[in-house]
Amino acid sequence: MLKEKDDPELVLIFFLILKKKFKNKIMFEGLVKIFRLIFPAKFLIILGIFTFTIFHAQNVQAEKETTSVADKKFDLGKFVMEDVSDAFEWNIATFGKTNISIPLPVILHSETTGWNFFWSSKFKQGTAEYKNFKIAKDGENDGKIVELNNDGEVSDIPLNLSITKTVAGIIVNVLLLFWIFLTVAKSAKRNKGKAPTGIQNLMEPVILFVRDEVAKPTIGEKRYEKFLPFLLTIFFFILISNLTGLIPVFPLGANVTGNIAVTMVLALFTFVITTFSGNKHYWKDIYNPDVPLWLKFPIPLMPIVELTGVFTKPFVLMIRLFANMIAGHMIIAVFVSLIFFFATMAGNIAGYGVSVISVFFSVFMTLLDILVSFIQAYVFTLLSALYFGMATEEHHS
Repeated sequence: MLKEKDDPELVLIFFLILKKKFKNKIMFEGLVKIFRLIFPAKFLIILGIFTFTIFHAQNVQAEKETTSVADKKFDLGKFVMEDVSDAFEWNIATFGKTNISIPLPVILHSETTGWNFFWSSKFKQGTAEYKNFKIAKDGENDGKIVELNNDGEVSDIPLNLSITKTVAGIIVNVLLLFWIFLTVAKSAKRNKGKAPTGIQNLMEPVILFVRDEVAKPTIGEKRYEKFLPFLLTIFFFILISNLTGLIPVFPLGANVTGNIAVTMVLALFTFVITTFSGNKHYWKDIYNPDVPLWLKFPIPLMPIVELTGVFTKPFVLMIRLFANMIAGHMIIAVFVSLIFFFATMAGNIAGYGVSVISVFFSVFMTLLDILVSFIQAYVFTLLSALYFGMATEEHHS
């Protein structure tokens, strides 16, 4: 028999999580011996947390399955998209058929009933209608709140200003940024002339890095201070949003930068600042670049290319950040969904077997996502600084 005292503390936690899932003690003890030989204790505690989460999710999924063959088909694509998409409530956990979630404010304006304010809990997890409003589950309006007529048919799509999970995540991230930098500011003021300590010691090198390695070289010594507040804000907002999106614990876990509307707004900030900061030499190089005359007349080929670049630059910023951040979440969701897929196709034993591989690669992708979070924050900030530098560069004859 396996004795609990035979295991180190971290390994013990992992084994106790698995022990509840195996009725065959001989099979369980065999797995214990294999894991002891292969994996270190610190890795096993992370693996145990992921395993518990996935096994629990698998049980929830199994309870939703019916006895018919058609209902047992697992929709992998739908599972992945629901995992990375926005929502009108903040789901915390699911135990059996009980769903624990935090309702969010729904703010709608209808041409017939005017403004409507209520909590998303009125929709009862998206299955009910309230005040002739309902969350569509299929068709072109899938996931949107639609307005119904007296016959229960879709009559209109109201103006939706609701606080979704992404918006709530943005608010949480902004409050977190305020707390971090107000703490850093107080610490810097208190320790003036002294070596930085605590959170100031953590943040100060990053701030200096953005200033000395990003802003100064790309914008210039004379002009960088004008843009530095924005560059620091955009860097830390993206970084905090990326990192908090990897922590599946309320009030964190919202995939803010995996929402293209958010990255579009961030790119628009860069576009607007670049456009209004551009000097006459910047605009001259766009509309009348120094190229051979035949590239400008009679067909303004180069001016068209340059003008197109003005709009493609922020577009690339938007797509790059969105694609990189949502890709990591989708890959993890795919690995997790493989457990449900194999369990549905070949039974629970296949699901348990695949879960070991799925959990391992999920942990690996999470660690990789942490690196990507820093890289994407740096790239977005660097490219924004480059655009500012190009817009304000002085003409050299």
